[in-house]
Amino acid sequence: MLAVSDWLRGGGPDPARAELAAAVRSTLRVLAQDAPGHSVEVRVPPFAAVQCIEGPRHTRGTPPNVVETDPRTWLELATGLLEWDDAVAGARVTASGSRADLAQWLPVVRI
Repeated sequence: MLAVSDWLRGGGPDPARAELAAAVRSTLRVLAQDAPGHSVEVRVPPFAAVQCIEGPRHTRGTPPNVVETDPRTWLELATGLLEWDDAVAGARVTASGSRADLAQWLPVVRI
């Protein structure tokens, strides 16, 4: 996260792809640990996706509860630099399904 923290705050250069990927993957892992389960799939293409939040398990096809966003938006959410409701209202996140609300699980880390 340190490698991308200045960039997230708007004061640093774009991170290398490997640094960005590592930050996305590590914060998604934290989310999956903090909110274990399989009812919501959180996707941050092209780097990773995790299933989290307790509830009915999804096994085939498109899951009924999906959250998808870009890497920068995810990292802003994961670090508390962006609020969930603001991201959804600004169309920076797509969230479908009755369980696809991550507000109570964010932020996962602080920078």
